[in-house]
Amino acid sequence: MNVQEDIDKFIKDSKRVLKVAKKPDKTEYIELAKISALGVAVIGVIGFIIVLIGSLIGL
Repeated sequence: MNVQEDIDKFIKDSKRVLKVAKKPDKTEYIELAKISALGVAVIGVIGFIIVLIGSLIGL
């Protein structure tokens, strides 16, 4: 494929995605925010535990 064909394919795919995509309603947005916050908290706790264990064993 040449560059022009790649660009045309990208534009075509982008238009298709934008047609299918929809704006989330309020409840869906809140649910997504809660799940994201929970994920960030879990990763933070895991990181804190790793640092704590590392400091306890002297790394």
